[in-house]
Amino acid sequence: MGLLLAIVVWAITFAMAVPFVTQTWWMPESITALGDEIDRAFNWTLIGTGVIFLLAQAALGYTVWQFSRPTDKPASDSHGNNKLEILWTTAAAVIFVGLTFVTYSVWAETRFIEQKSMQPSADRLIVEVTGQQFVWNMRYAGEDNQFGPTDIALIDDAAGNPVGLDRSAPGGADDIMVPEMQVPVNKEVEVVLKSKDVLHNFFVPELRIKLDTVPGLVGKLRFTATKEGKYEIVCSELCGLGHYKMRSFLHVVSQEEYEAWIAEQASYLF
Repeated sequence: MGLLLAIVVWAITFAMAVPFVTQTWWMPESITALGDEIDRAFNWTLIGTGVIFLLAQAALGYTVWQFSRPTDKPASDSHGNNKLEILWTTAAAVIFVGLTFVTYSVWAETRFIEQKSMQPSADRLIVEVTGQQFVWNMRYAGEDNQFGPTDIALIDDAAGNPVGLDRSAPGGADDIMVPEMQVPVNKEVEVVLKSKDVLHNFFVPELRIKLDTVPGLVGKLRFTATKEGKYEIVCSELCGLGHYKMRSFLHVVSQEEYEAWIAEQASYLF
């Protein structure tokens, strides 16, 4: 019976390990250099924890097998082993802290963004993304490269002004509001995140970045997409009954296609 239980433990462990080793139901392809770094950090973490998990389960099966055998030895109490406790606690701490230091720079690169001008430039595109139940609103600066001011008193979803843009103010007349994001390939993009109502979360799996949109706060993420395509933008924070349908798309296109798209959107304003 002990050997049978050990085999069951080992079989379950093997079955759990196979999807990770073969990368079945795995993450979608990364489309940024930062995403590749995040994947490498993830893989190192997975390898480290996976080896420990496999060794622990192998030892568990062996223990079940060996100590389930009948014996004439009397039972004895054990109060633990302080040396072993210190050893594996220290080992766990070293591994945990080591992985933290190895992956810290990758995490920090997506979170600690230097304070640059809030206006787009030739090297950097800024897209303001405002979450609301249950849509994403994308705003681009117009030809003047300036975002116009907003006022909550001007919010009118039915009239196509979900963020309260003041089009009569300087910089506001040519701002572009769209339901989907379009960016040029190989260009730095900064996403400025806001929320109109409740907590949402901006997540694009292929970019490997996500951040909460918090009412009253402004969050920032940046990325440089290296592969053209259409990628889903989802809300990964439960935000109400319609949470399941809060989705949009990121279109990564050539510079020429992006410029033509911007010109087309601007033509609708006048």
